[in-house]
Amino acid sequence: MHTAYLKLLHSLCAAASPLLSPLTTLRRYSARRRGGSGGGISSSRMNALAATSRNFKQAAKLLGLDSKLEKSLLIPFREIKVECTIPKDDGTLASYVGFRVQHDNARGPMKGGIRYHHEVDPDEVNALAQLMTWKTAVANIPYGGAKGGIGCSPGDLSISELERLTRVFTQKIHDLIGIHTDVPAPDMGTNAQTMAWILDEYSKFHGYSPAVVTGKPVDLGGSLGRDAATGRGVLFATEALLAEHGKGIAGQRFVIQGFGNVGSWAAQLITEAGGKVIAISDVTGAVKNSNGIDIAKLMKHSAENRGIKGFDGGDAVDPTSLLTEECDVLIPAALGGVINKDNADAIKAKYIIEAANHPTDPEADEILAKKGVLILPDILANSGGVTVSYFEWVQNIQGFMWDEEKVNRELKTYMTRAFRDTKEMCRSHHCDLRMGAFTLGVNRVARATVLRGWEA
Repeated sequence: MHTAYLKLLHSLCAAASPLLSPLTTLRRYSARRRGGSGGGISSSRMNALAATSRNFKQAAKLLGLDSKLEKSLLIPFREIKVECTIPKDDGTLASYVGFRVQHDNARGPMKGGIRYHHEVDPDEVNALAQLMTWKTAVANIPYGGAKGGIGCSPGDLSISELERLTRVFTQKIHDLIGIHTDVPAPDMGTNAQTMAWILDEYSKFHGYSPAVVTGKPVDLGGSLGRDAATGRGVLFATEALLAEHGKGIAGQRFVIQGFGNVGSWAAQLITEAGGKVIAISDVTGAVKNSNGIDIAKLMKHSAENRGIKGFDGGDAVDPTSLLTEECDVLIPAALGGVINKDNADAIKAKYIIEAANHPTDPEADEILAKKGVLILPDILANSGGVTVSYFEWVQNIQGFMWDEEKVNRELKTYMTRAFRDTKEMCRSHHCDLRMGAFTLGVNRVARATVLRGWEA
């Protein structure tokens, strides 16, 4: 074994000593080695790209990664760009650009959503694919990271046009995705129906393959509990964080920005656990009730009125002021970059649970740290969705489906363990929770890369 290998492996193991001893790692490495193995953007998104790079570099520095390995971990495995031309309902032809970035497969098949949005571009997709690599490693599920998308406005397309677009995209990438290669899932602008179309089109080439996508309808092999998974994961992660400080969900005051799938499920589950949601917002407006909002009533109103605007169970407030409301726990569950240097100092929450992707800018991180606000980072807090996607994949491969109670029980185990492992890294490297999660994820991917036979 090369001396450089030994040094690199020893440093990686030392960085993760609570997880795996150097001797154990070297034994596993030797066994594996003998067996052989192969292997223009908006300012908010620019901030997300910059933050992703900054967090990775900081984690690599804390871990003492070899500079060549560090560079290798950042380079995507494969970037795909395809033209998707379809007939519109009016008989005209329209062409859309589709992307799939497959970032890393050191720990297993690549995993990540497909989004339909008019601002989808390769830089954004690349950053999100990289984040998925670290997120799946933090959750300790056997996946790497990927992300995809089509530059389109789904609201401007009919159902039949969306189906044709999805099928053409699948035809262009079917030989580059697969059960043990790359497993897509829904994201912004896509849903279970989109995954059903991908499954059907992929199966025309490869035979019936339900495990090729997750987030499917239950009738086609989707998992029970998948719809609520991200919101439920937020609940479990919040419970773990509060328990560290001798507290529980019950009696805490919550403010939730966003009332989509994640925000609405988080609100329901927090209320059921005894928490009090005192303010909530969506794109149509915001409502506040210091005695606690009736979430079931709000859900009904939102479904009937396409938003929470006009809800009579509280006082209407300015949505921009929601983040600075007095509360115990703030949950941003909508857009990225909403907590920034302009409003961070005014935030009164004691804890922030990042249910959205990259809701907190790096400048805000520093301000909030000085104020003593604890932030549970997105790559841990919102990993419930990809974790239950993993459960769905497992069920499809086994051909044996779980009941919802088992799904939720396993999700709690994974979320609680991910928090515990993150805290271990915080103690080892004397860092905050964000860096604890990043060092955990990056270290696991780095170790897998070296163990498989990486050489500079």
